[in-house]
Amino acid sequence: MREGVEYLPRRAAELVEEALADTRVVIVNGARQTGKSTLAERCLDGRADTVKRYLDDPRTLASANADPIAFLDAPGTMLIDEVQRAPELWLAIKNAVDRDPRPGRFLLTGSARLLGLSSLPDSLPGRSETVELFPLSQGEIEGMPDGFIDAAFSHGRRIRAPESSLRRRDYLALASHGGYPEAIRRTNPRRRAQFFKSYLDDIMSRDIHQVADIQRISDMRRLIAALAAQSGGLLSYNRLSTDLGIPLTTVRNYVALLELVYLIRLIPAWSANATTRAISTPKLVFTDSGLAAHLLTGITNDATTGGTVETFVLGELSRQITWSRTMVRLHHYRDRDGHEVDAILEDNAGRIIGIEVKAAETVRTDDFRALRMLEQRLGDRFHAGYVLYCGNEQLPFGDKLTCLPISGLWMASPE
Repeated sequence: MREGVEYLPRRAAELVEEALADTRVVIVNGARQTGKSTLAERCLDGRADTVKRYLDDPRTLASANADPIAFLDAPGTMLIDEVQRAPELWLAIKNAVDRDPRPGRFLLTGSARLLGLSSLPDSLPGRSETVELFPLSQGEIEGMPDGFIDAAFSHGRRIRAPESSLRRRDYLALASHGGYPEAIRRTNPRRRAQFFKSYLDDIMSRDIHQVADIQRISDMRRLIAALAAQSGGLLSYNRLSTDLGIPLTTVRNYVALLELVYLIRLIPAWSANATTRAISTPKLVFTDSGLAAHLLTGITNDATTGGTVETFVLGELSRQITWSRTMVRLHHYRDRDGHEVDAILEDNAGRIIGIEVKAAETVRTDDFRALRMLEQRLGDRFHAGYVLYCGNEQLPFGDKLTCLPISGLWMASPE
């Protein structure tokens, strides 16, 4: 890790700048402590007549609530940070950009999935674009291409990534560090653990409090701990309800809230006519593998280790999807015959890439069993299959199948 680095360039910056050039309202949305405010400020460097408003300042928030129309009056681009704190601004923004449709009028940041908040009176269809900002990717941290998705769809099994010197313990260390900028800067494990503890406290006392009235905070904390143990696995509301003694409706509502504030992500199941025995249960992963690993401190077994590595890999894929040239959707696959594929990438043309994640330094032929099943059933739609593992070599296992070091996710170039 790079010590003393104050800012690491984000790939989302290019997306924001492109959107400001042709869209009236640009929203940078994501979890707390991912660097949304810093990114937004840097994207406005060099733009004339910018105005910056920060709603975590009580006086600024009071002004926004008291007179939204006057608050929004600015000659150039206005940055409004943590805009979810003032829902009253939403209609005023809509009115302002309808009367003056110049692109780049407003750059908004928020720590929740803004358009999903019930407190917001209306969305901005046709007027806004949302750029999601996740914790740092490994490519952003290490200055690598982060080009696996584009390379995989361009080259299939013939993708090329440099040989890796990383081993299982190294990947577990990377996963436990996560991608929050502040956690990465803290090289002392005890201080990093303190960051994660404070982060969770902030999520409970600030973010969740902003979007819902939680009566039993202790139940929410127990649920978060239970979800960490299941990260990378299928989400069973009934099992969580039974194990924790929390009503099923409450579990469902709490999971939805945790997704709303970007603590977790639900990856939908994938199915097609050729795979009619697929199940529809979503897979749950924490947005940041470091936070999940922190919650599992002292719990070490094959299930938690495998879940941590899978959470790490799915997190890297989720980040890449936001900037890859190939437009893809992320799913997982499991059927009633026991076949399971950890990640399914499907592009707009319907091409499928299957990915299996192994927290091991060796690969066996049997590790490709589910990928071969998909290849047989999908025919030409199946573009390539990968086993991402903790070893160092890239090896072919068939015409469309290969094993690849996990580091290929960020070291592979799209060219």
